[in-house]
Amino acid sequence: MIQVADLRKTYRIGFWRKSVEALRGVDLEVKEGDLYGFIGPNGAGKSTTIKILLGLLKAGSGRATILGLPAGTPRSRRDVGFLPEQPYFYDYLSGREFLRFYGQLSGLKWSELKVRVKEVSELVSLRPDALDRKLRTYSKGMLQRIGLAQALLSRPKLLILDEPMSGLDPLGRRDVRLLLQNLHSQGITVFYSSHVLGDVEAICTRLAMIVDGQIRRQGTVAQVLEGEAEHFHIVLTREIRADAIPKGAGQALDARSVACPDLESQRSLLQWAMAQGIGIESVSRNRHSLEDVLAVEVAKII
Repeated sequence: MIQVADLRKTYRIGFWRKSVEALRGVDLEVKEGDLYGFIGPNGAGKSTTIKILLGLLKAGSGRATILGLPAGTPRSRRDVGFLPEQPYFYDYLSGREFLRFYGQLSGLKWSELKVRVKEVSELVSLRPDALDRKLRTYSKGMLQRIGLAQALLSRPKLLILDEPMSGLDPLGRRDVRLLLQNLHSQGITVFYSSHVLGDVEAICTRLAMIVDGQIRRQGTVAQVLEGEAEHFHIVLTREIRADAIPKGAGQALDARSVACPDLESQRSLLQWAMAQGIGIESVSRNRHSLEDVLAVEVAKII
């Protein structure tokens, strides 16, 4: 669906036209059927990549294709739905008028348009009474819904969303997350950038992490987290001295808690505790999250 190879982009900023490399050889692939997350800190290159894919910016060099066609060409956008991070809404229009306007821009005939407005509004859970209200009365969450509805009007094969959960409260984020999962279940390929890494970790089939204009990690969530240290947190029933723990059986966190970096050290600690007549109150497994991994990657450039 999306193929990007060695994509580069340099901006000239300020009075002295200083060069700033926004993208430094980006490679990524979004396959048909993916619910694909694109994550990274502010200024990492997420929006620049999306704008190049859609023809809103021109790449300095490299190759990008959408649905097998050169990115940025009108034909490549024919089967693509898009919602920018900060969409502009004509707030004097009602929701229904807004969708009809964009449907006509998409080339939908009037008879088909009436059906599609009903279908997409139901898909994003906008009630008929809400469609007849002016957009100026919509909440942030409702505006996100109407924005997603317009992106879906032309039955796109690929949906590209730039920070679709930006500015939403927890309930609004949950609604958008469920909507993305619903769209994905219907066979729509979704590619979206996000700062909400917990949601990406929860719902995405694959993801790419971009830092300082370069892809640092990509694949499934498990593949991105692979190799990251995880540990077992073991709480004992009575206090012990830190130096009493055998070598290779973990490290004391406090008088009763021990962190074991792997299964082998956990096994050693449990065997030692049993031999000492010390009971085990609890064992929990802690692993790094995408936030932890992103922090590690960002720290490499500081």
